[in-house]
Amino acid sequence: MRFDVWYSQKKLRSSGKVSKALGLLKDKGHIFENEGAIWFRSTAFGDDKDRVVIKSDGSNTYLAPDIAYHLEKYRRGFERIIDIWGPDHHGYIPRMKAAIQALGFSKDSIDVLIVQLATLYKGGAVVSMSTRAGEFITLREVREEVGKDVARFCFIMRRLSSHLDFDLDVVKKESMENPVYYIQYAHARILSMLEKGKSAPKSASFDPKLLNQPEEVALLRALSQFPTAVALGAKTLEPYTVLQYLGDLAGLFHSF
Repeated sequence: MRFDVWYSQKKLRSSGKVSKALGLLKDKGHIFENEGAIWFRSTAFGDDKDRVVIKSDGSNTYLAPDIAYHLEKYRRGFERIIDIWGPDHHGYIPRMKAAIQALGFSKDSIDVLIVQLATLYKGGAVVSMSTRAGEFITLREVREEVGKDVARFCFIMRRLSSHLDFDLDVVKKESMENPVYYIQYAHARILSMLEKGKSAPKSASFDPKLLNQPEEVALLRALSQFPTAVALGAKTLEPYTVLQYLGDLAGLFHSF
């Protein structure tokens, strides 16, 4: 996994860009003062209530730097923004979309994906974690234990709105109950067939009518659906559809 830019929130706060973003909203008439605090008039863009951006003690709310951060994304040339948030931030979407519109951009130029929590299992038991107690397993630790490819696979094998049960023991097994191995084994069998095919007699022509067995027809039909599976994943921003397709395809290949 590679990120083009790691953006420091501390750097954003000290850059003056938060004040400039709020100043832009003020110039557009979307900022007002009430009870000693500075408010963003988000109700003008569909939010259920106006939001404080600077508290009465002069400190920013979370919304203020978030507005500046998203404005910076547009100024860097991006025409579409995709945010990935945790399950406790669903109510934050309307105010963020309101801010995007107030800045002069289309509300459809930003998509917010809400990802559910993941539960780690090891040795048949839940791995206990608590952010308040400072007890947690990092993604780096998971990656080092199961490998980066397996980690990537498991984190996108479910719909974003679905809770993920990540069993560290199962995904390390070389057995058909491991969905990662199930697909990898199909790939290995294909490579084996291609290798054996190198020594097979070469034919000058190919007759597609020879592919008439039910397993062959089912596999060919599934292969033809690959572009659709990829397009669906891109359209819905749900990569699990591609993994689901690969799992089904691997099943048909194993049967073949």
